[in-house]
Amino acid sequence: MPNTATAKKRNRQAERRRTLNRGKRSALRTAIKNVRGAETPEQAREAYRAVEQLLDRAARNHLIHPNLAARAKSRLQKVIQAKS
Repeated sequence: MPNTATAKKRNRQAERRRTLNRGKRSALRTAIKNVRGAETPEQAREAYRAVEQLLDRAARNHLIHPNLAARAKSRLQKVIQAKS
C-alpha cells in the first residue's frame, strides 16, 4: 500500500493510463485482424490505411516499440500483396 500522497497519486495515474492503453492496444489488434481477414484486396488496402495510422500513433506515444510498428506494417504489406 502506498504511504505517501505522491505514491497514491502515482498509483491513480498508472491505473488510468493502464486502462486507456489497454483499450488502445485492443483497438490496434482488432484493426490488424481486419486487414488479415479482409475478403478483397481493396478492403485490405482500405483497412491497412487505418492500421498504418494507428501503428504510427501507437509508436509515437510509446504504446508499442517503433520497430514493432515497422515490422507489423511490413508483414501486413506482404499479406496485402498475397491477396492481390
